[in-house]
Amino acid sequence: MKIKALTRPTSVQQAPGSDVSRAPRNLAPEIHPFERAREYQRALNAVKLERMFAKPFLGQLGEGHVQGIYSMCKDKNDISSVASGSGDGVVKVWDLTSREQAWRVSAHSNIVKGLSFTNDKKLLSCATDGIKLWDPYTQIDDPEPLATWQEGGPYTSLSVHRTGNVFASSSGAGCIRVWDLDHSSAPQTIQWPSFTDTITDVCFNQVETSVIGSVATDRSVILFDLRTNTPVIKTVLKFAANRIVFNPMEAMNMAVASEDHNIYIFDARNFDKAQNIQKGHVAAVMDVEFSPTGEELVSGSYDRTIRIWRRDQGTSRDMYHTKRMQRVFRTCWTMDSKYLLSGSDDGNVRLWRANASERSGVKSAKQRQALEYNKALTERFGHMPEIRRIARHRHQPKVVKKAGEIKREELAAIKRREENERKHSDKKFQKRKGEREKAILVKQQ
Repeated sequence: MKIKALTRPTSVQQAPGSDVSRAPRNLAPEIHPFERAREYQRALNAVKLERMFAKPFLGQLGEGHVQGIYSMCKDKNDISSVASGSGDGVVKVWDLTSREQAWRVSAHSNIVKGLSFTNDKKLLSCATDGIKLWDPYTQIDDPEPLATWQEGGPYTSLSVHRTGNVFASSSGAGCIRVWDLDHSSAPQTIQWPSFTDTITDVCFNQVETSVIGSVATDRSVILFDLRTNTPVIKTVLKFAANRIVFNPMEAMNMAVASEDHNIYIFDARNFDKAQNIQKGHVAAVMDVEFSPTGEELVSGSYDRTIRIWRRDQGTSRDMYHTKRMQRVFRTCWTMDSKYLLSGSDDGNVRLWRANASERSGVKSAKQRQALEYNKALTERFGHMPEIRRIARHRHQPKVVKKAGEIKREELAAIKRREENERKHSDKKFQKRKGEREKAILVKQQ
């Protein structure tokens, strides 16, 4: 039996003018000898492009307000509607698709302290002269309030029950009143047994809807239970808090915006210490809100900046500011978690991207694949010093940067003094307190 095999001369597999035989090559990219160097360079280019295309500011809504914006809320049943209230008592409803004013009313005679949309698309507003109910979707010209409540003022904030026909209001009398939209008087009034100062903010829990959280000017954080009509727990912090908000996905977690420039995340089941402390602002934090997914927060501060935080991290992932933006009193997410809104002391409602370099619009499959690949590369090489430096760098206003440096020096001096006291006193035999435990002074039940 004869077998014929294909044979070729050696010269066919040699380069012209060479007597070296060609070696077989495998073109698979994952076994390339410089595969890691290639991907590192691609990751470096990706993170540079991300920072290059980071343009978070989209624009302001309409012509804004005449005075500063001190209250803001979004309609959970309409993704394109948001309401804002200013220092002159004017309430406006904005259309986010056109970025123009859709409705306006001179609701109160002074600062609008609280705004909230009800479940049937009505709008509640409160000030020192009472609580008023409006219909911003049908009463376009010369709107009149549908109902008015004035018992137990002056009012400082509002919060609407997630599903029921009920809302809660806080007042300067140190109590919380729970109202029914169909009744003229409050069926429930709850307060701490001992005297409590002005309750500055109140918030319904979005999961356990019978739980209400509140913060007061006496630095207390109090949780109330509507089922028993009694307060559950009271915690006194080192500094007063301006805002309290519950995680919409986890019933037990809440965030508190504090006067000491920090945001504290607490677990209602364990108030002995903070679950997380988010540091970065250099002035009082005026507002904080969880994203609809519960994974991120946005905060507005007296230092004229907005910061975005991941729930489980202590430093902000991004910081937004403009030259003309003044002290930020209100911030909120849109219902799709893609955009942010801020209301500041200069009277403007500003619209921002939640991810600074992300662009809206339809993307081709190739473009989506490239973005996902760049994101995976950035995460894979995120620990490398050069990539980490570029990804974390943010331009800060000169005032904020200088204040941050002074603050770090002051905190370091305080820490040195405490350590010296500890070395030369009986405190050296006592157990050290962690930063998360130091925030809480007293816990009462």
